[in-house]
This record gives sequence, structure tokens and C-alpha cells, in this order.
Amino acid sequence: QTVMTSVYGVTFIGARKQIQARLEEKLAETDMDPDDIEGAAYGAGHYVARITMDALTELFTGARDIMEWLAECARLVAKEGQPVSWVTPLGLPVIQPYRAMHKATVKTVMQVIQLVDDCDELSVNAQRQRSAFPPNFVHSLDSTHMLLTAMRMQNLGVDFTAVHDSYWTHPSEVDAMNQALRECFVELYSQPILENLHTTLATRFPNVQFPPVPQRGDLDIKTVLDSPYFFC
Repeated sequence: QTVMTSVYGVTFIGARKQIQARLEEKLAETDMDPDDIEGAAYGAGHYVARITMDALTELFTGARDIMEWLAECARLVAKEGQPVSWVTPLGLPVIQPYRAMHKATVKTVMQVIQLVDDCDELSVNAQRQRSAFPPNFVHSLDSTHMLLTAMRMQNLGVDFTAVHDSYWTHPSEVDAMNQALRECFVELYSQPILENLHTTLATRFPNVQFPPVPQRGDLDIKTVLDSPYFFC
């Protein structure tokens, strides 16, 4: 779970909570005193999370560099008082709605009610804009891949449905779906996605010095076409 959510910007605290929850499940199956489980899982979770995060940093340097680059771009945009926005490869505009919400508490004889105002006139929540941009950007690409696959399957006349990155079709059509989703993935990520984002941001904010796009690796994206375990 921690490895999977690392590309969405999971923090150390989030990783520790994920691992601790799994450890508590395992320890609950043993003879350990229930009162001791949480403390033991917390300590072990802290240790394992640190090792896991260090290993991810060492192994997935490219992904980490991209996440940090996206976060820094978001920080610079928020510094300009604007929410982060972008356009997906399919032309869908996306804007992060995170604002510095104004809360007001109304006390009555019967109850206490908290009202939240998050209208567009409020200032942006810079921290939320920064932390949310990497996972939101990745999710927007995931959804683009799903829609490209859906359109390809429709053109093939094959039934298809999906939820995020879980794709379904009839058993007899799985081979066709496997080929279609791989071809659409290669089509999508053969585009200069980060370069296009950098150009868009630089055009919208000409006075902001955005950092250069992280250097590409040497993976041949077309090898995905022959990868049997690329998409499970």
C-alpha cells in the first residue's frame, strides 16, 4: 500500500499509519494482549515506514523528482494567489478548489452549528494546493488513460467498463482489452506531458521562474506493449 501510494505523495506519517494498521491486523490474530497491540504496532510501524520510505527514495528517484517538481510548481502558483490548474491530454480543464476556508460557529439553545465558507473569493490554501497537486495530476492522467481505452474499446465494438484503474470486459474479450490499454498507455505517455505543463505554466505566469522539467530516464515506453504484468 505504501509503495502504491508513494506516487501520490504519501508522507512519512501516512506511511506509518498504513503499515501500523496492517501490523495491528496481524497482531490481533496472535495471543498478544489487545492492550499492547497498538503500542507495539506503532513502534514497529515507525521503524518499517522509515526503511520503506528510504528504499523508495533510493529506487524510484525519477518518480520522486517528478513529484517534488510538481509540488514546487504548485507552490509557486499558489504564491501568486492563484489555484493550480491544468489541461489534460484530452483537453479537459482541471482546477484545484482548495481555499482558505472561513469557519463560523453558530450556537443556539438546541445545538451548535459550524458553517464553512469556501467560495472562490477566498484566498487559496497554499499548503493544500502544493500537497494535492502531485496526486491530482497523476489521477488526471489515470483518468485520461481510462477514457482513451474506453474510446478504443468502443471503436472495436467491445463492451468495456472501468472504475479508476480497474478495467473490465467479458472473458472472451480480455486479450483485446489488454492490447488496447497498453497501446493507449504508450500513446498517452509518448507525449511530452511535463514539458507541455511547464510551457502552460510559464505562459500563464511569465514573471515566475519555474524549475526545469526533471530529466527523462532511458526506459523505452514501447516495452509496455510486451509486458505481461504491466496491468493486472
